[in-house]
Amino acid sequence: MQCRSVACIWSGTPPIHRVTAAAALNHPPTLYTGGSDGSILWWNLSNNDSHSEIKPIAMLCGHAAPIADLGICCPVVSGEKNTDYSSNVALNSCFNHDGALISACTDRMLCVWSRSSGHCRRRRKLPPWVGSPSIIRTLPWNPRYACVGCCFIDAAHLSDHHLIESAEGGEISMDKESQNRKHPKCTVVIVDTYTLTIVQTVFHGNLSIGPLKFMDVVSSVDDGEKHLSLLADSFGKLQLVPLSRKSHHGDEGETGLQRNSSQQEIEIWEDGLVEAGQVVSIATCRNIVATVLKDRSIFRQLGSAITIGVIFFMNNILCTDGDYGQAHVVGAMFLERNDSGNAQVTGETHESENFLVWSNRGSAIVYMISYLNNTFISEPLCEIPAASYPLDARLSFSFIQLRQILLRIESVCFNVEDPFQWRPRVTIWSLHQKRDDHGKLFHECKMLGEGISFVGWISGASLDHKNESLGGCKTKLTSIQSSVSFSEKTVNSLHTDDSSCYSVPKGQIVSSSMVISENLYAPSAIIYGFFSGEIQVVWFNMFRGLDSPTGSPRLEVDSHISRQTFAGHTGAILCLAAHRMVGAAKGWSFSLVLISGSIDCTVRIWDLDSGNLITVMHQHLGPVRQIVLSPVRTERPWSDCFLSVGEDSCVALTSLETLRVERMFPGHPNYPEKVVWDGARGYIACLCRDHSRIPDVADVLYIWDVKTGARERVLRGTASHSMFDHFCKEISMTSVSGCLLNGNTSVSSLLLPIHEDGSLSQYNLNNSESGATLSKMTGSGTSLANISKLNSGKALPITQVFRSIKQPIKCFCPYPGIATLTFDLAALINPCQKQEPKAKDGDKRENSFTKEQGRATFGPHHMTSDDGFNTDRSSTDAIEEHDWIRSLEEYLVRFSLSFLHLWDIDSGLDELLITDMKLKRPNDFIVSSGLQGDKGSLTLTFPDFTASLELWKSSSEFSAMRSLTMVSLAQHMISLSHSSSAASSALAAFYTRNFADKFPDIKPPLLQLLVSFWQDESEHVRMAAWSLFHCAASRAIPAPLCSQQATHHAKHVKSLTGIGESEHEISRNEGTPVVGFSFEHLMETQTSQFEENKLLAWLQSYEMQDWISCVGGTSQDAMTSHIIVAAALVIWYPSLVKPSVATFVVQPLVKLVMAMNEKYSSTAAELLAEGMESTWKACIGSEIPRLIGDIFFQIECVSGPSANSARGNPAVPASIRETLVETLLPSLAMADILGFLTVIESQIWSTASDSPVHLVSLMTLVRVVRGSPRNLVQYLDKVVNFILQTMDPGNSVMRKTCLQCSMTALRDIVRVFPMVAMNESSTKLAFGGAIGEINSASIRVYDMQSVTKIKVLDASGPPGLPSLLSGAPEMSVTTLISALSFSPDGEGLVAFSEHGLMIRWWSLGSVWWEKLSRNLAPVQCTKVIFVPPGEGFSPNTSRSSIMGSVLGHDREANSPESAKSLNYADRLKLLIHNLDLSYGLEWIGKRNVLLKRHGLEIGNFPL
Repeated sequence: MQCRSVACIWSGTPPIHRVTAAAALNHPPTLYTGGSDGSILWWNLSNNDSHSEIKPIAMLCGHAAPIADLGICCPVVSGEKNTDYSSNVALNSCFNHDGALISACTDRMLCVWSRSSGHCRRRRKLPPWVGSPSIIRTLPWNPRYACVGCCFIDAAHLSDHHLIESAEGGEISMDKESQNRKHPKCTVVIVDTYTLTIVQTVFHGNLSIGPLKFMDVVSSVDDGEKHLSLLADSFGKLQLVPLSRKSHHGDEGETGLQRNSSQQEIEIWEDGLVEAGQVVSIATCRNIVATVLKDRSIFRQLGSAITIGVIFFMNNILCTDGDYGQAHVVGAMFLERNDSGNAQVTGETHESENFLVWSNRGSAIVYMISYLNNTFISEPLCEIPAASYPLDARLSFSFIQLRQILLRIESVCFNVEDPFQWRPRVTIWSLHQKRDDHGKLFHECKMLGEGISFVGWISGASLDHKNESLGGCKTKLTSIQSSVSFSEKTVNSLHTDDSSCYSVPKGQIVSSSMVISENLYAPSAIIYGFFSGEIQVVWFNMFRGLDSPTGSPRLEVDSHISRQTFAGHTGAILCLAAHRMVGAAKGWSFSLVLISGSIDCTVRIWDLDSGNLITVMHQHLGPVRQIVLSPVRTERPWSDCFLSVGEDSCVALTSLETLRVERMFPGHPNYPEKVVWDGARGYIACLCRDHSRIPDVADVLYIWDVKTGARERVLRGTASHSMFDHFCKEISMTSVSGCLLNGNTSVSSLLLPIHEDGSLSQYNLNNSESGATLSKMTGSGTSLANISKLNSGKALPITQVFRSIKQPIKCFCPYPGIATLTFDLAALINPCQKQEPKAKDGDKRENSFTKEQGRATFGPHHMTSDDGFNTDRSSTDAIEEHDWIRSLEEYLVRFSLSFLHLWDIDSGLDELLITDMKLKRPNDFIVSSGLQGDKGSLTLTFPDFTASLELWKSSSEFSAMRSLTMVSLAQHMISLSHSSSAASSALAAFYTRNFADKFPDIKPPLLQLLVSFWQDESEHVRMAAWSLFHCAASRAIPAPLCSQQATHHAKHVKSLTGIGESEHEISRNEGTPVVGFSFEHLMETQTSQFEENKLLAWLQSYEMQDWISCVGGTSQDAMTSHIIVAAALVIWYPSLVKPSVATFVVQPLVKLVMAMNEKYSSTAAELLAEGMESTWKACIGSEIPRLIGDIFFQIECVSGPSANSARGNPAVPASIRETLVETLLPSLAMADILGFLTVIESQIWSTASDSPVHLVSLMTLVRVVRGSPRNLVQYLDKVVNFILQTMDPGNSVMRKTCLQCSMTALRDIVRVFPMVAMNESSTKLAFGGAIGEINSASIRVYDMQSVTKIKVLDASGPPGLPSLLSGAPEMSVTTLISALSFSPDGEGLVAFSEHGLMIRWWSLGSVWWEKLSRNLAPVQCTKVIFVPPGEGFSPNTSRSSIMGSVLGHDREANSPESAKSLNYADRLKLLIHNLDLSYGLEWIGKRNVLLKRHGLEIGNFPL
């Protein structure tokens, strides 16, 4: 499991966002807008009585190409889509509450974003044969599946099909499309949004119409169960392809048959719309298809294709001439009604529908249309005025419905010369119709509010959340109180003079950025390239000077970041890279260089140490888009080279040693968008798009040999992508960071695929390889401030330190101006962890990875021996190395806490962290929180406290991961620096309790995620996970487990904290474990059988987990975590969960134990052991012996000689075996002693003599004796007999295996049970029954050498008076022997009986013929001493003499009324409970015996 926390550093300028797609989720009200750069903005809508507010919360980073379309889906299991049991509340809606966002970009990448957790739960690329996605439509009958329409045209034309079009983007020449005589290719597939796999191919081939522009999923008019995929081009031609509902639950093997049958039923409409003009949009509603042109809308019936009506727009605000030019329609859609859900259920059809049409100036009209009795009626209901902007502004508009409001989404660019300053703005309009005083309807919609992102970005750079002008997300809100409707002049006045809010000076817009991380552990600087051509380097001062043991680490609390500025480029900076020199340049002394590529077609090389320009290179004729550095294992001289990729379709290889171009790779048909360098094999792969064969645009892969400069191979089509993916996988397998970005470059981490299966541990240093160093991986490892000082440093065997390469902080720049720092908790806790040597079969691969010739060493240090180690290391060097590692860990923790902590919430804690822990606030940076998703995707909140708090409120996964990180680091800091223990404890308490107290509406940590870290390698992480679980358990109980008492408690807490129970709150907090009204109502109205089914479904809901993608888990982790959570709550919080939970969870818990799962079986065994007596015994009491036998079978299988010889390691990890033996088996034995003894007795004969089962049985007996001796009292004879059987001299193998453990068990029994004794020479053993019938009391004596019974001593009654005792006491169960002791010579035995207060003496000496006869007849005692009652005896002791018992004087005392009413079993339990094991007999001399109780003397008795 990986616990990764993300901090985002924003630049001083807002990011660019030109909206290309949009989608809205009703519950909770959420808007998503996709941009032309691949970013997606997450907006939250809040409604109050007086106004509405919409503001951006986070940026979703998962695409590196323009967003093609967005859709709302429901990625849950098909059979359980009505209720999502993965969340911790009861959900009554199948779509709105489970809603997630599915996004597609033109680069074939699909992402599914969870609304509840906020992260990307799945990121996957479509196969090349599908084409480029353009349209997404969710299937109406099953929102888990989405229909994706893909086309094979140039990426430049993909934005034309959208409903969201710019004014200039909507103008496409009809002649251009008419020239494409060949039918275009298209693919329509059905995608499972849970796995993002293709489950059906609806259509794959050439369309009978023009290029695909629109698509929708409609129902057939003749058969409502039959659904069709409606495809349309920009001329109104329609093509209907039937969809199959059968194969959505199947696999891809069914798609072939379905594809063939579909093409036979294709229906094509080619009515005369081509002459009418270009189609801008197509909308569908039931059996009506609306084809929207620029000046009219044509309505046709779906089945007959008959035109039923036309609406013309020439005489209204949609098509008017004005100062802004000719306005025309750009989009339309049908609006949903309030009763749409009911109508679908009842099958009724509406008499009228609302139809929205909007223009390229933002104006819109809502029409009410109806078609009854062959009569088409259209009537305008209300209108939205056009937006007012300067004449030179570039605009793009779209509308989307969110409940009963309309959102107008605007993209604005005020600077025509600068096409990069696009800013989004959203306005909110009401759809509720109002009447004036005269009873007439308003013709103009009411504006409720607006939201503008990125206003006040620079002025609000402070992170003080109390400042209302906090940067990044300031939202302008216009509240309208008056009942008078807005006029166009009123709306225009809102933004006539606000162009400054959207425009930023060109010199402040970031065009490229990167993070320098030249060592293995932390970033050192952020570099920004601006559109003005200026470059700025911002250094982190915290780690400068900590790069090696000889450098003096220092942390200056008051120090500020240092900045460097480089000027020289005349155009925008498009790419950046930083490289630490391995060799030396001729005539130069630079070591750390900065490489920049610009739109001015030049490449400049800068010296980062001195800030001087080294050279300017002009090898390209077009803008330079990419800089690619050499990979880690590239041999010299190529290790100091880089690739520059230009728009002139040329790739150049430049050497930093010679400062000249060494190779040119020309001839690409277009700009190579993706270039990777395989340094191990010496090849370069360039993937580009060939536009020479339009419309059949194909991707082409060029493979070049670096050494010769020759072109090795050219691959086209799908083969090019397969080979490119192979290149990427091979490079990531040997990469230090696990990605394809070689070194420090500005290439987006989202552009190239991330293969998370690539194990970094494969790059382990082989000590036998000569010259194997880490210089290429780490750069020099020296800081700029200490280069001269480090040059005189001593040799350090750094290979011993970094035996396992782990990056605690990974740095990426998904988009220009956005730097992300991902903190890996495991690597932060132990960044220099040493690993055990690998198996032999991996040695060859490791050797091949570590062959690096001619490398410099880590920093200036060099190895002093052939094997790479300094053989003359002194103890001073070892101490120095240890101190450096400790300093590194301490500074890593401080750096991480500085960027992850929520500042300005608790001022006292902030002051304590600064003064005691020496943290430095990142005041000079604009920092926000983030969450990492699948395959490198990111969710980054905007730098506003309310935005970060929204992530805490909506995502229990984020709350768990961030709290776990902070508490673990705080505890780790205590072990590193004892002086900061007070601050660390306060920090841990803040994220455990105090933060939730200050903000009660934040989500409690997800319990399922916390339990996945209960078996973490680090003790700090384990303890933090346990602490957070217990602190959050009462607030985070999953709804299917929650009892009524917990429900009332949650309501009481809400009433105290003032949290509302509105519908919006309940529906929005999908993961909130607090149970609301809807769940309580459901529990009151459903049957207990339904509750049981729901509980079982929750335990098995492994397919509906969002958190597993956050921590890199699997579906197995999801299911097992549910079992662990339920079991833990049953044991520790039984009053807060349903009583039936224990019955349902115990069997899965047992199965999880026996599954021997490395992550969870130990935890399951501990929970099973802890709750065995109190909870589980009542559920599985009869199955305990079978469970014990299964555990013994597992131990026998995995610990036997065959298992060990077959594999180098046991099949079961040592931790699980240790938990089974030391924790679970003793608890099972204590719960069913007789069953345990029966099983271990059977193991004597059923398993091998040298089996480890016997040792485990003995060790378990020892633990039971030490932990719960009273449970063994009535079975002492079986226990002793089993131990003696393991010592049988007739079985020499077993005796040799178990003798030592058997003697240990016997000594423990003698020490704990006074009725078992062994003589001083350990040659004789005697034990008597502690509880039983008085007439059957006896003592057995064994010879330890032969392990045979030699005597049976009669202890049933006083000699000579057997008939004087009445029958009832003798026949009833009572205490028999209380203590035994051998005489010093071993020939005598003394026994004390608490019942009757008698001391008996036997002489064990016998002549030799008695030993031969083996006479086991009971031997009467030689002497009896009656102990007088007195002080010091147990309260249950018979205090009268034996004669008193005979005469019956004390029978009343010995048999009170309470005891008389007890049956045999109850009396036995009472006797065991009251049994006194503290008696003891000690010999004084040869003839005196001293009786003791609890170590106090009772009396001295001569024999």
